[in-house]
Amino acid sequence: MKFTNEDFFKGIILFGLNNATYKMGLAQTLLKASRSQQNIIHWGDLAENYFDIYLNRLKGSSMPQQGNPNRLTKMERIVKEYQLGVTSRNEAITKVADTAFEDVVPRFQTIGSDKNIVAEYFYETDTGNKLILKDSLLQLNTEQQDTLESEVNARWCLLEGAFSINQTNFKLANDIREIYLRDGYDRKALTSNIPFLSGYQGNTCFYCGEALGNDIHVDHVLPRQVINHDEIWNLVLAHGDCNLLKSDKVVGKHFIEKLIKRNENIMGSNHPWKAHIHSQLGSTPKRRSSNLQKHYENVKSVLGTYYWGGSESYNPETDPFYKRLITALNNK
Repeated sequence: MKFTNEDFFKGIILFGLNNATYKMGLAQTLLKASRSQQNIIHWGDLAENYFDIYLNRLKGSSMPQQGNPNRLTKMERIVKEYQLGVTSRNEAITKVADTAFEDVVPRFQTIGSDKNIVAEYFYETDTGNKLILKDSLLQLNTEQQDTLESEVNARWCLLEGAFSINQTNFKLANDIREIYLRDGYDRKALTSNIPFLSGYQGNTCFYCGEALGNDIHVDHVLPRQVINHDEIWNLVLAHGDCNLLKSDKVVGKHFIEKLIKRNENIMGSNHPWKAHIHSQLGSTPKRRSSNLQKHYENVKSVLGTYYWGGSESYNPETDPFYKRLITALNNK
């Protein structure tokens, strides 16, 4: 049996491995180019068309765009930042061009997990510059394009429905994420904070209590992918292995209590970061504790049971630095 170009395109859409909807967005972008008989899509135009497709898709719906209930896709985040006025249209398109294609462009032309059946069948890639479209795409007629548009939309709806099953509190989580997106900012370099944090952390890993070595990570206790900032009150030092184990999960309550006490330790100093914690969390220990707990509850509302309580060997009751923090604060 000889397969047509339409069959191969359907194969990509219907039998691709879809952990997110990126392939559907790119499929619509390619079909748009096919209709206008473009043989080259420059990277900036690709980003603009891709952005507009997602903007239109998410304008009247907040359906999830990936299977992981604890994260937003890059496109959801970029579109939301634009909708909230955090970024301009040009800034959003630039973000798409810089970050959104690293997986979908090289992986689109696969059926199932097989990279050989349709490798470079519809386009060749000059990464960061352009896609070079082939006759296999450009020779699709209007009837075939209409059929494929319908297939892509149906598959996209099916994926959104499947993803939403795992996200029972999606609307609440979405609302909370928007609050942090509106008030957040792009990631900053954090390594300059290591000397300062080390002094207020007893040169030990925040998560296991063991001495820090050379592999030191600056970590967000409340995951950055939710809170969308790098404020010092949420930053700690950790071993690389502990940081990888924790990843972007919700930490146990004992780590939040430890973080509150670490922050109060900073508040007892004369360091300039004291003013940042004061402005971000409040003017009194009670207010700072309450506000940090509210952030923690918000993160739990977004991430649900995506939980990490620490390594098996860690016991907060025997953590020597934690005990010193408690003792020091009680004696003030």
